[in-house]
Amino acid sequence: MAIGTTIKTIQDIMRKDAGVDGDAQRISQLVWMLFLKVFEDHEAEKELLDESYKSPIPKRLRWRAWAKNPEGITGEALLDFVNNDLFKTLKELPAAGKNAALAGVIRGVFEDAYNYMKSGTLMRQVINTLNDIDFNRAADRHEFGDVYEKILSDLQSAGNAGEFYTPRAITQFIVDQVDPKLGETILDPACGTGGLARSPRCETTALIFAPCWRRSCSAACWHAMTCSR
Repeated sequence: MAIGTTIKTIQDIMRKDAGVDGDAQRISQLVWMLFLKVFEDHEAEKELLDESYKSPIPKRLRWRAWAKNPEGITGEALLDFVNNDLFKTLKELPAAGKNAALAGVIRGVFEDAYNYMKSGTLMRQVINTLNDIDFNRAADRHEFGDVYEKILSDLQSAGNAGEFYTPRAITQFIVDQVDPKLGETILDPACGTGGLARSPRCETTALIFAPCWRRSCSAACWHAMTCSR
């Protein structure tokens, strides 16, 4: 299933949930769930490359432990787990040790996140649909950013989720003016979905995305490793 179709399916499922009201809440709900799925795929790749890697997320809360199995926890049990264990723990995840930076990223995502869904059964359907996406597959990884920006552009009113959408033509103009070179570091204080880094100009770009998670700073640095001209 194409990722665009997958996201459409998820939106249709969320529309059936009494707790999710409008596009802004659907996007907010989708963000934290997608983050955990992306992080799970990232960790799966990391574990293949580094046998000593240890996840900053407690074992019981990792995506593979509660979400990966399509016949796994559902209904009221799933809601209770998400609201009273997953969220409470990740909002206060200690940012210490070898993976302190990663732990800080996770805690930062969940500090302002909220689970709007009231049906654990519908949430399980969303989770199972998300499992169709493999973020270690380049096609899924690159297409998703475009899908997310399309969702933002379709919002009928500018809310917290949609007010930072930048039209593609403006993004391309900025990239052309910056003219990134191999090995340079680019600072984007409002990176959003990373539209600048995914400009068509850099079709074979491999990027290291290094966010700053201090409360007083929302800046992010992009290190352009390769760029086709």
